[in-house]
Amino acid sequence: MGIDMNTIFQIAGIGIVVAFLVTVLEQMGKKDYANWVTLIGFIYILFMVASIVENLFQKIKSVFLFQG
Repeated sequence: MGIDMNTIFQIAGIGIVVAFLVTVLEQMGKKDYANWVTLIGFIYILFMVASIVENLFQKIKSVFLFQG
């Protein structure tokens, strides 16, 4: 029931790229674009986490309903 390590590395990698882009954009004075990059990165990771949670609930459901 463990989470795939690739997913964790993907989330961490996206976080690092978003943080880098936000820093660069803020240094260039493009704070509006930096906010959009942050929002889009957050939404993308939120969907990734939502799919992981959905898989978790499916596994819990199969355990308690004794489904294979």
